This record gives sequence, C-alpha cells and structure tokens, in this order.
Amino acid sequence: MTSPQTSRPTELTAHLFDLDGVITPTAEVHMRAWASMFDGFLASRGIAEPYTDADYFAHVDGRPRYDGVRGFLESRGISIPEGEDSDPGDQPQGEETVRGLGNRKNDEVLELLREEGVAPYPGTVAYLDALPEGARLAIVSSSRNAEEVLRGAGLSDRFEHVVDGNVAAREGMPGKPAPDTFLRAAALLGVDPSDAVVYEDAVSGVAAGAAGGFGAVVGVDRGAGAQALTDAGATLVVADLEELA
Repeated sequence: MTSPQTSRPTELTAHLFDLDGVITPTAEVHMRAWASMFDGFLASRGIAEPYTDADYFAHVDGRPRYDGVRGFLESRGISIPEGEDSDPGDQPQGEETVRGLGNRKNDEVLELLREEGVAPYPGTVAYLDALPEGARLAIVSSSRNAEEVLRGAGLSDRFEHVVDGNVAAREGMPGKPAPDTFLRAAALLGVDPSDAVVYEDAVSGVAAGAAGGFGAVVGVDRGAGAQALTDAGATLVVADLEELA
C-alpha cells in the first residue's frame, strides 16, 4: 500500500502521533463509550434508528468531543442546546445539551479505562524503538485525557510535547480536520511541517495532516478503511506501524 513517491517516514526528523488508535487501542474504548451514550440518548427520545459504527467513522472519529456530538446530531436532524463545558453528563431527558452529552461520553471512557486499563499496541512500540536516535516525537490528540492515557500506557517519557484537546481549547485552536494542532506540535518541536510525518487512524486526522503540508501522512487502518484514508490524503497506509519498523 506504499506510494512510490513517498520517502520512508523514518527519514523525516519529527513524528507526530495521534493517540487513540495509533499508540493505544483506546479508540475501541471511545467507540464503545460513544455507542453507549448515543444509544441511551436515542432510546430516551423514542428514536428507533440506532447509532452504528458507520456513524462513528462518518461523524465522530478523530474529532474533538463536542464536535463529534454536533456532527452526529446534525446527521439525524436533532437540535439541542449547546450548553456549557461544566454541564453534567447525567442530565435528565429533555434537558440534555451538546456539551453535557460529550461529558457523559467522557465519563464512560474514564470508567472503562479505570476498569480495564490500557496497553499500547506492540507494533507501535516496536516502531518507536526502531526510530533513529535524535527523532523528535509529539502526541497530537483530540482527547482531553491524553496525558492520563499515556501515563497508563507507560509512554509519557517517549514524547517531548502533547498537544491535546485541553491545549486546543486553551489556545483557541480548531480541532481535526483542521491542521492547527499538528502545526502547533511541529512548531513546539522547532521543525518545518515538510520535515515531519503525521500518523493517524481517523479520516479527519489524515485530512488534517494532508492540509498541513507535512512531509508524509501515514494512515493506520484500524477500521476506517485503506481507501478512505488514502482519499483523505494519506501518502501511505498500513495496518500496523510495525510494518514500517
């Protein structure tokens, strides 16, 4: 699946990794939490058409939490108030807000992580180990739990910077598919985007990398589909980063 025009990612100086689905299998945890939250919301409103994995990949995957809520609700023609960041996740029926639903989903993610723990993909660790000495590494994640997940996976010391949902909110940066968070990570590392590679499993994240003028965009196919990742701008698609080690 390698494009003949694409140089090896290891030849570039900086490596910008999405977290969920690239470093750790927490994308599966997020999928389960989104499904649980949206299934409960739809059932409470008597809506028969279920939330599906196709909805996840089309409207939610890789996007900031509240953007994912908005995207799915808009796809169903459902309008609820935006609300505040502090809205509780356990709002009663009829009083739900976009941000409250996003917070409910986050509560479910944290509960699952506490119950089940998190371990990195072995192939990703093998790839990190294979990167040349002097490679510059950063995490770029829409999640606001990235630091906690990295600590749980025992990988915090591998990355110089973490640009996550908290950083994006604090600095007023739009989330993926906008390239701003990846560009911010490259700036923190002091490298030009053309000398950095983006690693992403989400279509929205690949699109962000493609929009940022990065030297390479590696799509990691954990379910989005190789063609969808290629169409979004991936210069290379693999099933696991170990293929590049």
